[in-house]
Amino acid sequence: MIKRDDYLKKLKDKMWNGSVKIITGIRRCGKSYILNEIFRNYLLDSGVSPDHIISVSLELEEFEILQNPRELSKYIRSRILDEERHYVFIDEIQLSRKVLKDGVDPERTAKEDEPGIWFTFYDVLNSLNAKPNLDIYVTGSNSKMLSKDVATNFRGRKTEIEMHPLSFSEFHAWRGGDVQHDWDEYKTFGGMPQTVLERNERDKIAVLNELFNNVYVKDVVERHRISDSTLLESIVDVVSNSVGSLTNPKKLSDTIISREGCGPSAPTVRKYLGFLADAYIFREARRYDVRGRKYLDHPMKYYAEDVGLRNARLGFREQEETHLMENVIYNELVRCGWSVDVGVVEIWGETNGKKVVKRLEIDFVVNTGFEKVYVQSAFSVSDPDYKAREILPLRKSGDSFRKIVVTSGASRLWTDDDGISYVGILTFLQNPNSVIAK
Repeated sequence: MIKRDDYLKKLKDKMWNGSVKIITGIRRCGKSYILNEIFRNYLLDSGVSPDHIISVSLELEEFEILQNPRELSKYIRSRILDEERHYVFIDEIQLSRKVLKDGVDPERTAKEDEPGIWFTFYDVLNSLNAKPNLDIYVTGSNSKMLSKDVATNFRGRKTEIEMHPLSFSEFHAWRGGDVQHDWDEYKTFGGMPQTVLERNERDKIAVLNELFNNVYVKDVVERHRISDSTLLESIVDVVSNSVGSLTNPKKLSDTIISREGCGPSAPTVRKYLGFLADAYIFREARRYDVRGRKYLDHPMKYYAEDVGLRNARLGFREQEETHLMENVIYNELVRCGWSVDVGVVEIWGETNGKKVVKRLEIDFVVNTGFEKVYVQSAFSVSDPDYKAREILPLRKSGDSFRKIVVTSGASRLWTDDDGISYVGILTFLQNPNSVIAK
């Protein structure tokens, strides 16, 4: 068993809080496992009777009929035995369909009233959640589960728990090997539970390819009714190849055209990027002007939710540790629940005798809810010139927020005379909270 203690604690803390608990994240990251194995075992050990835990997985053939929300409602109500407390687990809720409400004629419905003619899983869950003896938990692999619409549809009575592949600290705790050896494996094969459980490298690669080709790409194609997956896969390839690099839909479109002789328009790329983000395969990091205190429309950066999936997509080529470090650091910051942007610092410089505005980059601007923290990913700062370039945007930020440089290795946190802190990535990943929220 791979322990996911942080997520178990979150579930325990939210029990009987009057809200529907929504666990979201990329498919196969462990949502079903945390709910139906770890949390279920916790309930059983706490004395909950097995017949008071109602479990439904909408992706299983035996429960396919329950994708109709009316059937789902009837099934769950039929399993409520008495007035004692019951727990309801529904897996992959995004597979639930919508059906017309009774007595509704869509042909005679005004356009502005169309959203209200459908009976959906929101109606089911809101109705069930009103019963005082039910505590409801659902999983979903669709970021729209976290959209503003959800707050409206759940009438504000929902709790969001976003789940991720294994963090390095989870991976290292389970594997229990030499920390450097575990890091080498983690930055290559990532933290998807199915991959971690495989001991043979060939089997790890096979699992990652299977997930990308037959789960994620297939899901996106089916969900968005894409007639030709070739374009989607081309976009996946160029984004995988450019993680951590500044880009935009136009640049990605141009890259595909230069490689293949033809390609999609920038708006089409943008739409497909939205599909990939919706499935949690990639995340978009916006640029934030530190001095101007405003967001910039473009360019932006994309990061893979799991570096192993990204590496497998590229055939384990393009594995520069600098890029992988940056991606893993970004994922760790997001996993901690913080808001993370890419920082921009504008300074005046000189080119060919003319004064020009230069934009320096801070890898990550982390908003912890109490303060901002700047984080720079730098493989090494042993070379004075390289170090000076890396810390220049931190020094020019014009404020007194904490500034941290994450380097390779396992060095402990230390601070220089300019107030800039340095820490090895192996130290950082094992307890990021102690570094960022110090």
